Amino acid sequence: MSRPEETLPPDLFYNDRESRKYTTSSRIQNVQSDMTHRALELLQLNSPSFIMDIGCGSGLSGEILSSVSPVDGGPHIWVGMDISASMLDIALQKDVEGDLLLGDIGQGIPFRAGSFDAAVSISAIQWLCNAESSEVNPQGRLSRFFNGLYASLRRGGRAVCQFYPKNDAQRSLISSAAIKAGFGAGILEDGPGTKNSKLYLVLTAGGGEAQGDITGVVKNMGDVEIQEGRRNFRTAGKKGHRRSNKSEIIRKKEQMERQGKVTKASSKYTGRSRRRTVF
Repeated sequence: MSRPEETLPPDLFYNDRESRKYTTSSRIQNVQSDMTHRALELLQLNSPSFIMDIGCGSGLSGEILSSVSPVDGGPHIWVGMDISASMLDIALQKDVEGDLLLGDIGQGIPFRAGSFDAAVSISAIQWLCNAESSEVNPQGRLSRFFNGLYASLRRGGRAVCQFYPKNDAQRSLISSAAIKAGFGAGILEDGPGTKNSKLYLVLTAGGGEAQGDITGVVKNMGDVEIQEGRRNFRTAGKKGHRRSNKSEIIRKKEQMERQGKVTKASSKYTGRSRRRTVF
C-alpha cells in the first residue's frame, strides 16, 4: 500500500471526501489523541501557552489543546496552519476555538518573530520530503519550514513534531534541517521495532534555561536519540584558520540557496577587496 504523500500533494489528497473520512474515523481520532497527549507531555507546559498547531487539519489536536485542564497547565490558546482548504472547512464547521490559517508550511511560517511559546505537529512534516515536480526541492522546503519555525518561537520555546519518515535517509534529512536552522534536536521513538512505532522530533529554540539543549526535556526517557549536530554545525569553521572573505560569502550564498532565495552567480571577483576611489 502506497503512502499518501507519494500519491498526491496534501492540498489535493485531502479533498472534501478524504478530509471527512479522516475526521470521522474513530481509529484515527484515538491515534491522534494519543499522539497529541504525548506531544504535550514532551512540551512540558506548566501554564496556559500560545501554541502553533502545524498541519492542524480539521482541528483534532487543537480541540485537545483547548481542553487541557488548569491542573495540567491549560487550557492553551492555539493557531492552526494547514494547506488543505477542505480540512480547515471542517474545522470551521466544528467551530473549533483556535484561529486558522490556510498556507503551505514548505513556504515558511508567516508569523512575527517570537510569537509562540510552543508548537506541535502531528503526522505532517513528512509531506515536505516529497517533490511533486522537478522545481520542488525537499531540502529547500524543509529549510524554509524549520527556519520559519525557529524564528516564530520565543527563545527557550519548544516544538514537538510527530512524523512518519519513509526510511532512515528521510529521518536524517528532517532532523538535519532542524539542526541547521539552529534547533537543539532529539528523536524519541515510542514502540520501537513494532508496527505501531511512533517518532517524535523534540526541538528547543535556545535561550532560557534550555539553551537549545533537549537533554532536560527527555531526561530519564528510554529510546531517545539526541542529535549533537547542532553544536557541531555552529562551531564548524571556528577551529583552525579563519575563513577568507570569499569563502564566507560563498557559504552565505549557499545557505540562501538552500532557503530558496535567489543569489547572484559567483565569479573570480567575488570577495575581492574593492579599491577606494577618492574624488
